[in-house]
Amino acid sequence: METRAPFVVVGAFVLAAIAAVFGFVYWLHNTGGLGPRATYHVQFDGSVPGLLVGAAVLFNGIRVGEVTDLGLAPDSPRRVNATISVASTTPVRSDTKVGLEFQGLTGVPVIALEGGMQLTNSGEVPTLIADPGAGQSMTQAARDALRRVDSVLSENSGPLKDTIGNFKVFSEGLARNTGKLDGIVAGIEKMTGGGTPAQKTTFDLRAPQNLGPASKTIKGQLAIPEPTAVAMLETQRFLFSPAKDYPGFADALWADSIPKLLQARLIESFENYDIAHAPLRTTDIGQADFQLVIDVRRFRIATDSAPMAEIGMSARIVDKNGKVIASRLFEDAERFDKVEPQAAVAAFNDAFGRIGKDMIGWTVQALQ
Repeated sequence: METRAPFVVVGAFVLAAIAAVFGFVYWLHNTGGLGPRATYHVQFDGSVPGLLVGAAVLFNGIRVGEVTDLGLAPDSPRRVNATISVASTTPVRSDTKVGLEFQGLTGVPVIALEGGMQLTNSGEVPTLIADPGAGQSMTQAARDALRRVDSVLSENSGPLKDTIGNFKVFSEGLARNTGKLDGIVAGIEKMTGGGTPAQKTTFDLRAPQNLGPASKTIKGQLAIPEPTAVAMLETQRFLFSPAKDYPGFADALWADSIPKLLQARLIESFENYDIAHAPLRTTDIGQADFQLVIDVRRFRIATDSAPMAEIGMSARIVDKNGKVIASRLFEDAERFDKVEPQAAVAAFNDAFGRIGKDMIGWTVQALQ
């Protein structure tokens, strides 16, 4: 025989169980857990927008309890009194700071407690006083800030108008002098090495050609050390007398420093005369029989009257014992029409060609 269950009793039991579960969860959520509790009074001097009974209480960011009561202070229309219930182990002291925090996207308010400096409780904790403006939301704070900004602007409308007018005059002046400003900025970039570096043009010195067959060979091993010169001549730049900047020469350079360039082209000149007995650099051989010692005196562009390329060198032939066999001063100059790098280089080539021929003939004759 089938037993019929009392459906009403079963339904009531299920509903009661569900209500008990929801009630337990609600109680657990609002009390923060099981265990002894401690009650404290909190005083807010101002509004507490959105704070409700049951709102969470945080201590250093950790939930420790909830709000159990809210009410207006009877003796002050601006003050709000709240009662909180927290776990008894929460280290609430008389110097504990109190404020409101707004959590989540919806800005749900909670009471936030922050620990002070006291390590032990010195007695009964008095009423906790919230920080001034603790109940102010970010929206309200923004409104107050904008209100203060508007007040400052209103009080200083005259000076602000004058300042804007000065900016207008200044900007109009900049617009009128844009070309000059571009030139100033370009000059500063050039002076400090900034901006796009200008392309340098390198010029070489040409050794004399077509010296004819060597009627007399160079006797002994001859070496040409790097010529000596004053510090001013240890440069790749074109030098002027008197010193002055000329257009086109700022980006013009010799292929090497002047003494090294003269050494290389003198050796090349001797090779063009007698390559089989041509001199070498002192670094390329050991002890040479003779050395052609050069001292550079001038290698410049004179501009006193017509522009002129001037070269001056003193030469000495010294044997391996340091004895000077012969010495001579070689000087030459070549005029040119326009002060520009190409014309100056051509004049230097002509002057150096004549000096090179004279120096080769003199050296060969001295070594006979």
